[in-house]
Amino acid sequence: MDIQIIFESILNNWAVILLFFIVAILYATIGFGGGSSYLAILAFTGIVFTQIRATALLCNIVVVSSNVFFFSQQKQINWRKIFPLVLCSVPFAFLGGYVKINQQFFFILLGSTLLFAASSMWLLKQIILSKNEHAPSRPLKNIGLGGVIGFISGMVGIGGGIFLAPLLHLTNWDSPKKIAATASVFILVNSLAGVFGQYANPDFYLDGNLTAILLVTVFIGGQIGGRIRNTYYTPVQLKRATALLIAFVALRILWKYLF
Repeated sequence: MDIQIIFESILNNWAVILLFFIVAILYATIGFGGGSSYLAILAFTGIVFTQIRATALLCNIVVVSSNVFFFSQQKQINWRKIFPLVLCSVPFAFLGGYVKINQQFFFILLGSTLLFAASSMWLLKQIILSKNEHAPSRPLKNIGLGGVIGFISGMVGIGGGIFLAPLLHLTNWDSPKKIAATASVFILVNSLAGVFGQYANPDFYLDGNLTAILLVTVFIGGQIGGRIRNTYYTPVQLKRATALLIAFVALRILWKYLF
């Protein structure tokens, strides 16, 4: 890439780059990729709609790859328990990425779902549970849940952790840290599948220069967020910070596309 073109792209998009950096830090501290916020930011920039979803998913992949690595080192990932969740989510995320949808419907669906997720997380009274209080694993239910979330995630351009995590908290699926680890794995595999699905779509388009800059930005932000995750956030703060972030994004999207 030409250095002058990169420099001009940074100057023209400095606000977007800064916001992506902040989002990457905040979401990495709670085990998410930030796809929903990346979508919200890009939605207000005038960037081509077909590029928005792919950019958000690629940034997701960069951030949560490090999350998955860190969680794996801490032995927080239960692969046997996660497998049913991703069994159907991956092919359905691919299909969701391939499907063509109307832009206004896309944002209204995204905003409504995120607002519901935020409300669920905020109203949940207690997420710090003892090991004996965790709900028993239900593979068939998890397979169905993963498939539905995977399809929606691929369609709107996010990894799905922002949908999955509140439901896992509400059903006492596991400890908060293991739920965050599960969400990271879920986001990673669905984001990869969603990108491939969008790439297979004839309307796929990507601005290589801006995307490369944003990927480097979120990588740095994700590294910072991942390293402060276990230092400054308790499980209750983790839940509430997530809910506030989701609600903010949802309200901004709904305000723009409903009013």
